[in-house]
Amino acid sequence: MLDLVRFKVLTFDCYGTMIDWESGIFSALRPILTAHDKKITDSALLELYSALESSAEQGEFLCYRDVLQSVVRGLGERLGFLPTDAEVRSLPESLARWQPFPDTVEALRKLKSQHQLAVISNVDDDLFAATAPKLGVAFDHVITAQQARCYKPCVRMFALAEERIGVSRERWLHVGQSIYHDVIPAQSLGIATVWVNRPSPRPGAGAAKAAAGKPNLEVPDLQTLAKLDG
Repeated sequence: MLDLVRFKVLTFDCYGTMIDWESGIFSALRPILTAHDKKITDSALLELYSALESSAEQGEFLCYRDVLQSVVRGLGERLGFLPTDAEVRSLPESLARWQPFPDTVEALRKLKSQHQLAVISNVDDDLFAATAPKLGVAFDHVITAQQARCYKPCVRMFALAEERIGVSRERWLHVGQSIYHDVIPAQSLGIATVWVNRPSPRPGAGAAKAAAGKPNLEVPDLQTLAKLDG
């Protein structure tokens, strides 16, 4: 069992870990697919989303709003339809309406009483700003892909966090839903990790690229993590 007392700072992935991004993704993409009479299972849609998002995050840096728009265009290419301009915009525009998991706010407030909290998220500053009030705590630091000009699993995001936060890696715990985006890059730097393995139609990966890793601790939700904090 991981001893949370020794960690000064807890850093969190946002979407998928604190925010229910699968419900958010479905809320935006399902109406598009229905409008074009396209049928796909939830699991297959999450797998396709993960492939399209990961592809758009490679190469020359695009802001996350453009990444999400490219996902919608890619969905049309893969499934054989041409999305309208409004449909292309609808996925990034929906992000401001994505909601926290039911356990998120209470868990963060409990953890905040014992630790500094920070966010390391594959998102634009303005998109996270729309999410932040829903999380119920003031984070000590927010590090985004826009600031680092790269997307996790790029370790530059973690290097920027280390520079900003000024904490030794031994006293830093990173918490995330994605083995691919969070556990693997953090552990490559010697940072302890918690994998938040939330239930999903696509178990073990959700809307993220599937990967294998060995987190220091696996929990089903943030409430479980908070209860371990004494």
